[in-house]
Amino acid sequence: MSKYRRIYEHFYELIESEAMKPGDSLPSEREISEEFGVSRDTVRKAMQLLENAGVIIKTRGRESVVSKRNFFDFPISRINSFKEMAQQLQWKDVVTHVEDLSIVEADEGSELALRLDCAPGEEIYRVKRIREIEGEAVIFDTDYFKRSAVPRLTREICSDSIYDYLENELGIKIGIAQKIVTVEEAGREDKLYLDLDGSGVVAVVTSITALEEGDIFQYTESRHRIDKFRFTVTAHR
Repeated sequence: MSKYRRIYEHFYELIESEAMKPGDSLPSEREISEEFGVSRDTVRKAMQLLENAGVIIKTRGRESVVSKRNFFDFPISRINSFKEMAQQLQWKDVVTHVEDLSIVEADEGSELALRLDCAPGEEIYRVKRIREIEGEAVIFDTDYFKRSAVPRLTREICSDSIYDYLENELGIKIGIAQKIVTVEEAGREDKLYLDLDGSGVVAVVTSITALEEGDIFQYTESRHRIDKFRFTVTAHR
């Protein structure tokens, strides 16, 4: 095991076992460096891993503090709307704000055209939404829908549930989705729309969703506060 990974595992276990509790300060870089006999660069790598994992945050004085552990479970093995997930998991005080509902065109060879498998110039709905749970903005979603599959969207529909509208009003059958989870540095819109609570990274779930017959109709980028969610999956053998 690498030296920085050993430090990461040491503090991660202390935090997970609650030997260190939310609000507790980790030793300084100098103290950790001396204790483990490593350079400060090695310590910084370990601290970055802990921050990316959402178990510590850096204060303005660069002190490392154990973060609050009030995670919301986020099951990525399901194709659920945000409204369905909030109801199933009993999240409290849930609000959706629609920041943008517009029509864009897919440029030839663009990432959007490739992900949606659409022709150049094809019209696409772009929907940007902020999800609040218990008064905090914790998810920033950007969805793209082919207009050929979803001919009409309104702000009212987007603030409620697009999937409910598609399935129960339009009779559209949603089939399968490919999802990828990554951790990225917070971008301009993340900082603008999310209550980041000092964290410089977000967890990003990108998904490409197809109809029952196999045609891709939706591409989503869902950006989450890393200290608020843990992503779960049910595996079968």
